[in-house]
Amino acid sequence: MTFANPINRHKSTAVVVGNIMLGGGAPIVVQSMTNTDTADAEATARQCAELARAGSELVRITVDREESAAAVPAIREKLDAMNCGVPLVGDFHYNGHTLLTQYPECASALAKYRINPGNVGFKEKKDRNFSTMIEVAIKHNKPIRIGVNWGSLDQAMLAALMDENAKSKTPQPTRAVMHEAIVRSGLESAALAEELGLGHDKIIISAKCSEVQDLIAVYRILASRTDYALHLGLTEAGMGSKGIVASTAALAVLLQEGIGDTIRISLTPEPGGDRTREVLVAQEILQTMGLRAFAPMVIACPGCGRTTSTVFQELAQDIQNYVRTRSADWRVAYPGFENLSLAVMGCIVNGPGESKHADIGISLPGTGELPAAPIFVDGKKVKTLRGEDISQQFQVIVEDYVRQRWG
Repeated sequence: MTFANPINRHKSTAVVVGNIMLGGGAPIVVQSMTNTDTADAEATARQCAELARAGSELVRITVDREESAAAVPAIREKLDAMNCGVPLVGDFHYNGHTLLTQYPECASALAKYRINPGNVGFKEKKDRNFSTMIEVAIKHNKPIRIGVNWGSLDQAMLAALMDENAKSKTPQPTRAVMHEAIVRSGLESAALAEELGLGHDKIIISAKCSEVQDLIAVYRILASRTDYALHLGLTEAGMGSKGIVASTAALAVLLQEGIGDTIRISLTPEPGGDRTREVLVAQEILQTMGLRAFAPMVIACPGCGRTTSTVFQELAQDIQNYVRTRSADWRVAYPGFENLSLAVMGCIVNGPGESKHADIGISLPGTGELPAAPIFVDGKKVKTLRGEDISQQFQVIVEDYVRQRWG
């Protein structure tokens, strides 16, 4: 479900990927990518299902060698057996033309192909290899993403633009020339795909950089020159808070300008970390901007000298985990639940006021306050909670509210 959105979206052509529509004014789609060995069909299917359950609407998998291509149909079958219909995107580099032609069942099982024009081939092989992949896409009626990446940019094109710029009477900064090369690589590849017979509504473009300002500049140029659907992502964003902050800083600017039809947050996972975190971050960016709603929002007090206990922190964490855990089931049983707002506040200063603004709010006692926690539902105080099991009592109230309002 989308919120009312005052942002004027970039007018992009709608593209259907499996059972998902992106572009054309459709809600911005969340995408993720596995990090399993695709040749291990069991592990890859399991991670695809985990990502889909977390809210990833498209999942990209690496198809880098024959064993990976051979495993793709089995991955699709395993997901279908799990009743998981998430569309799979095949990520191809260097040898995609070979794998897609030698493994037609792989080509059929994938919902979309990602082609990198910077490494699809070199010199005379480039157009031949690219053409082969486009012909396979046409044969199987699949959309493609032309995924330009400044780390693997077409060096011949870049060199030609650099030479041209050097001879200009008003040469541009090197960075600007690189931006132009990224944009042209994507648009010229898309034009070639259309010349070969692929429909305009079968093409998505991405132009990924690892620096925030470069990404913003490139996508602004792209949006001004084309109506292809655009996939956003800051490549190699980094680990932990750095990756989250960098991705948010770049994508929030573009999304606020109405640019972007699908997004991926490319976080480096911590050793043994949960791959689904990139899905959660993507959802939270879209939800906090008011572009989509995925799960109930929990407003929580930051704490100060008036809240020296950890009760409100623990409750906020409990409730956040609770709604995330319940969201998968609520999504099926209670459409619209994702618009629920909850407030967990720590003292009397802002507690009652913030609680009244939320659908359900709890104002916990601060230091020296009476050991009681008033509950507000739809702006009205309905009861006061006491005891050691406030978290469980509050969860029951939330569960009842969701059932009554959206059941």
